Amino acid sequence: GTPPIKVLMPALSPTMEEGNIVKWLKKEGETVNTGDALCEIETDKAVVTMESSDDGILAKILVEEGSKNVRLGSLIGLLVEEGQDWKAVEIPADAGDPSSLAPPAAAPTSPPAGPSVSVPPKLEHHPGKLQIRLSPAARNILETHGLDPSNITPTGPRGIFTKEDALKLLQEKQKGKPSEVKPVVSPAPPQPTAVPSAPPATAGTYPRPAIPPVSTPGKPPPPGAFTEIPASNIRRVIAKRLTESKTTIPHAYATADCDIDAILKLRKELAKDDIKVSVNDFIIKATAVTLKQLPDVNVTWGGEGPRQLHSIDISIAVATDRGLITPVIKDVAAKGIQEIAASAKALAKKARDGKLLPEEYQGGSFSISNLGMFGISDFIAVINPPQACILAVGRARTELKIVEDDEGNEKLKQHQLMTVTLSSDGRVVDDELASKFLETLKANIENPMRLALC
Repeated sequence: GTPPIKVLMPALSPTMEEGNIVKWLKKEGETVNTGDALCEIETDKAVVTMESSDDGILAKILVEEGSKNVRLGSLIGLLVEEGQDWKAVEIPADAGDPSSLAPPAAAPTSPPAGPSVSVPPKLEHHPGKLQIRLSPAARNILETHGLDPSNITPTGPRGIFTKEDALKLLQEKQKGKPSEVKPVVSPAPPQPTAVPSAPPATAGTYPRPAIPPVSTPGKPPPPGAFTEIPASNIRRVIAKRLTESKTTIPHAYATADCDIDAILKLRKELAKDDIKVSVNDFIIKATAVTLKQLPDVNVTWGGEGPRQLHSIDISIAVATDRGLITPVIKDVAAKGIQEIAASAKALAKKARDGKLLPEEYQGGSFSISNLGMFGISDFIAVINPPQACILAVGRARTELKIVEDDEGNEKLKQHQLMTVTLSSDGRVVDDELASKFLETLKANIENPMRLALC
């Protein structure tokens, strides 16, 4: 067959461990150039377009659209060089090796045609020896040099014999030193599972039935009935990071009310010149200016201690159908209100469309979450690690306040107030520093002319 050029599942974000194939943008037999969009992959952050790193012809798609939880480094497609017969491409032995794929949700009712990515794990069978699961690279080295994998203990996850194990075995053979034979522990082949019987009930407990009750259309659902909702990669990462944040970061909270009458008046003046900015754009700018005035708050936790950042990059929380994501506006302190408004609008649209690039949601030194447009007066937000702070912004509300006029007479006057709550990491931002930050932020919001001075 025609020798192939392998297309592997890439790492499209620092925390990505697996991805979903959303859509193939090229068909088998189509010419592919370096930099061409090959397929769309859902990572733990967003849907990212994978670009080809080689020229050639897409000869075989090994992982179809809709495939879930494809591990990094898995073989997902094959290219051949231009001018070669793409229909005669040689399918590698490791094609569709599920050692790098998550188990399928359900077994197929009929065997699929062609290469499949849902076959049982490939195990090396040796008479009288335990079964060993080999990685594709390790299998190639062992077959080339005629090595016996049972002479060394695998070091890979779940007992997988890795490339490093094979190279170590090869080095020992070349040195003429026999390897110490160690028992190999590998997972047993999957066996059909039977429905377990319900455990005996104890006093005061209500055991869950072994088989969930089935609901009948037109009748109330029976007790214990539920619908399983599959979690996306983004949802799983959000759950993991929120749990990490609340269990490892000592949260402290401080709240202040800000008068936004001056901001609302300035917005009207700018609107006359067809400059459209939101109150949230002013808050982003005021936060950046405050971080510039108090650089000790512009920090992250580095594991051993705080790291003071030289750039002020604000993460803005955006709600999407796939979950909450925080695109980052870079170097906010150096931007004007109009530029901040354009950046925030463009990033929010890309986040909702799932088109954010990795560099547009990675990093950030401070987060802002605004629920004012949903009618929320005030709330508390969870810190986005490794950042040290997040600002929760509520809606504007009207309150009456006693003020003095130029003649010293007291009278009632309406004011637009907005509640902001700072969640801070007590390890790096203590209560005094958090209070000073809110005091300075309040002054910057209530006097927006100060924003032009920094």
